[in-house]
Amino acid sequence: QVSLIESGGGLAQAGDSMRISCKVSGGTGLVWYMAWFRQAPGKEREFVAAVHWSGRRTYYGDAVKGRFTITRDSAKNTALQMNTLKPEDTAVYFCAADQNINTYNDPHDYNYWGQGTQVTVSS
Repeated sequence: QVSLIESGGGLAQAGDSMRISCKVSGGTGLVWYMAWFRQAPGKEREFVAAVHWSGRRTYYGDAVKGRFTITRDSAKNTALQMNTLKPEDTAVYFCAADQNINTYNDPHDYNYWGQGTQVTVSS
């Protein structure tokens, strides 16, 4: 069974940078795609970024393109470097993973999820 644990969230001011990480354990052979989604209060879960295990393919949501960078290491842990943070980036950020993905930005395609980490950006 794949377990995902996020870390690194917290408070930031607009314009700051922050890095959040996701540690993958158990059944890493089942993890080919890793992604980050976020959910703000009263809103649907939103795609942020995804990476293929090879590291050669990365995908980003329009709201974060050019500001956020997703990476993965050899152990298939993933991290999200967030630069030039905006108040609208405030949300709970979830790490997600799975083996076969039809649509990388669809949360329903991912079976493995972390508990989430809160990121709050003040203006």
